[in-house]
Amino acid sequence: MPAMNDVLRLLQFTDPHLFGRTDGELKGVRSYDSLRYVLAHARMHHWHADALLLTGDLVHDDAGGYVHLRELFGNLGKPVYLLPGNHDTPELAAALAGAPFQHNGHADLGNWRVIMLDSTVPGEAHGLLGDAELQRLDSLLASADERHVLICLHHHPVPMASSWLDSVRLHNADRLFTITDRYAGLRAIAWGHVHQTFDARRKGVRLLGTPSTCTQFMPYSETFAVDGRPPGYRRLALHADGAIDTEIVWVEINDDALRSAAG
Repeated sequence: MPAMNDVLRLLQFTDPHLFGRTDGELKGVRSYDSLRYVLAHARMHHWHADALLLTGDLVHDDAGGYVHLRELFGNLGKPVYLLPGNHDTPELAAALAGAPFQHNGHADLGNWRVIMLDSTVPGEAHGLLGDAELQRLDSLLASADERHVLICLHHHPVPMASSWLDSVRLHNADRLFTITDRYAGLRAIAWGHVHQTFDARRKGVRLLGTPSTCTQFMPYSETFAVDGRPPGYRRLALHADGAIDTEIVWVEINDDALRSAAG
């Protein structure tokens, strides 16, 4: 882990939508193979990261997929901070128990506090932060002291200019922002769910949506539509002074070296 005043480097992987079968497909993409290629790319190019973030929809309504998450992420020698998405199942906590996995919760890493929030609603696609989760957030922001803060959750708290997608956003984002607006140490909020990239600011706070490790959704679409963009992940460099460098890394799977590295 980084010492105080060092750069904290994170990689965010989101929405792998794994199935119990390794040949399971999401909108024509084999999600297991796609995740393997994405992870192989990260290991080839950005493996100086201090920790990994998994921000929901780890499986696609199939608890058998958690076996593959443990296989792929369980022995990488890095902490894995994860939270559930609307397609995850109740078996998540037991299937990915113990090191290197940490569910929800928070972590103090160098000059930063990373807070993982559970925004899922059982049986629903939209998100909601319950009273207990909001109280936990308030307490963690209040006790962060001089640390800068990154919040991660699954559902997007701001509109994506896509009617169908915004119907399944975080439905009580106003309560989230009522809390976060009180704390000057918050630097960024990152999420998955949207299967596309997003980068904006709200009251000085960076708002970051990250594409899926498998299929992408068409931006600005009134109805559901699949985009042709490749799998992706997010690289984050969080500086001791609160500055953030970040980029989306798109993974073209027709690279022979990448195929070899993915096994």
